[in-house]
Amino acid sequence: MSAQEYIPGTCNIGKSEIKRRQSVALIGAIATIAWAIFLILKVDSRALRFSTFIPGMIFAVGWIQSRRKFCLAFGFMGAFNFGKAGTLSKVQSEEDKAADRSTALSILSQALILAIAITGIVYFWPA
Repeated sequence: MSAQEYIPGTCNIGKSEIKRRQSVALIGAIATIAWAIFLILKVDSRALRFSTFIPGMIFAVGWIQSRRKFCLAFGFMGAFNFGKAGTLSKVQSEEDKAADRSTALSILSQALILAIAITGIVYFWPA
């Protein structure tokens, strides 16, 4: 599969957009780790550990999108981009839009599961 060709439900972003998602994943990973360490070492409130979900979700969405070469927002919008980052083209076929929405929902579900798992690890980590 070429990362430079729109394939409905499979690939809707090219190299520049993939790099953006990799950057988001890296920022999310760093934020998640830093926040988790801070909470575990410095904060007594277990309830506050649930806040790890936010940076965990940022990491999870960026990482899954970059691995799958598919932007969930573009999938919901019916768009794709294989040119300069931020430049969108519209998906024309209703069948293609439906396939893209299905993949976007799958990515969102996977990201939620991963972020919940990360949050659970931080929540149950001994203080």
